[in-house]
Amino acid sequence: MSTEIRVPTLGESVTEATVATWFKKPGDAVAVDEMLCELETDKVTVEVPSPAAGTMAEIIAAEGDTVGVDALLAILNEGEAAAPAPAPAAKSEPASAVDVMVPTLGESVTEATVATWFKQVGDTVAQDEMLCELETDKVSVEVPAPASGILSEILAPDGATVNAGGKLAVIMGGATGAAPAPSTAPAAAAPTGKDVENAPSANKLMAESGLAASAVTGTGKDGRIMKEDVQNAIANPPAAVAAPTPAPAAATPRAPVPADDASREERVKMTRLRQTIARRLKEAQNTAAMLTTYNEVDMTAVMELRKEYKELFLKKHGTKLGFMSFFTKACVHALNEVPAVNAEIDGTDIVYKNYVHMGVAVGTPTGLVVPVVRNAHEMSFADIEKKIGELGRKGVDGKLSMAEMQGGSFTISNGGVYGSLMSSPILNPPQSGILGMHKIQDRPVAINGQVVVRPMMYLALSYDHRVVDGKGAVTFLVRVKEALEDPRRLLMDL
Repeated sequence: MSTEIRVPTLGESVTEATVATWFKKPGDAVAVDEMLCELETDKVTVEVPSPAAGTMAEIIAAEGDTVGVDALLAILNEGEAAAPAPAPAAKSEPASAVDVMVPTLGESVTEATVATWFKQVGDTVAQDEMLCELETDKVSVEVPAPASGILSEILAPDGATVNAGGKLAVIMGGATGAAPAPSTAPAAAAPTGKDVENAPSANKLMAESGLAASAVTGTGKDGRIMKEDVQNAIANPPAAVAAPTPAPAAATPRAPVPADDASREERVKMTRLRQTIARRLKEAQNTAAMLTTYNEVDMTAVMELRKEYKELFLKKHGTKLGFMSFFTKACVHALNEVPAVNAEIDGTDIVYKNYVHMGVAVGTPTGLVVPVVRNAHEMSFADIEKKIGELGRKGVDGKLSMAEMQGGSFTISNGGVYGSLMSSPILNPPQSGILGMHKIQDRPVAINGQVVVRPMMYLALSYDHRVVDGKGAVTFLVRVKEALEDPRRLLMDL
């Protein structure tokens, strides 16, 4: 029985794509849901999975061909590969062996490091019991047992780097049988040592711009250069050069260390999260024209309002009334007046956003993460407090998902919780603004010709001068100050 492989729906207003890479050739055995090829549109890259198990009979659209929606890509002879497929598992494992695979790691994440195994070879495991924890450059991912049985083999020990779809371990005696084996064996063998062919549109754009492939960092499969990679390299040359370096701090070798000092030092490999933090912060410095403007705010009104209503607020909403909801509301109010602070650069375009996805920097035992409160402009004080509390707990526990850390349009960082009196926060690319909150401290100030002591906080706005002018940055910070010193302005949109 033959099965036609056709171009899937490519997205709203997208009618055609380019065949970027075939991962199978005629005669190859394929499993259900195994990736056959990759299509590239002018917006995204689309993977085409196999709808059935069988043998690749014919490829109709070759690499580089332009195809429309529902166009015929290939023909699969269904069922022909069903019998030999289980053979690899049958050589050394009985039919009840179940493979433990690396789960989907999230958008643009292709590999992870095995952080901790919670089970050892020979241990009995229950279905859905956590076996190990993987660490990507963004979040930690738990891997549950796909079936009950005995952990018979660990293929990737602690510290090993694994690819998405790779095999981690084998469970014997699982109730699910050997079904996973045929679909996962080809995935484990997918990476090869041959040269990776770049996307056709990327080659075309590099030729037009005179850009060498060595100057572009590929984010596609196996380091393949995509069209958006070339666009990023053209728009941000310094970042493109620096991107391949996983740990910028290691570029400068250490000075010689005396033997007696070396014996008292401890060398620990940077976690992926810490490497990503280092790389992204350095990219922000290299790429953006970053400036910081400062102001100070009298927190008297906010503190009195909190004191007056905190018990009623807690009783009605089940959450405490904190400072973050006031600052979030004040920033949303200011962003409406100065939309450039909520925008970002995309190549030669400025993208203005008619929404506010507020990033809230959270310190965790493994480093700084920035979960996102989506559509903060539509949320009440109570909704904001609940969401920030939920994201903060997940961040500390390492349970944040990829979706909860992507898409932020502006960020608030509260260094005041650690006692910081003043600082210059670094942008969270590709955002154009970040507000730094600091410690509230009693200081003498002059009000109506009288010196009085008030709870004061320094505010710092770091911004990308390529997008935001000095007037806009100062106006934004003044509007935040005004809203906090007179919270009634938020209610009346003044």
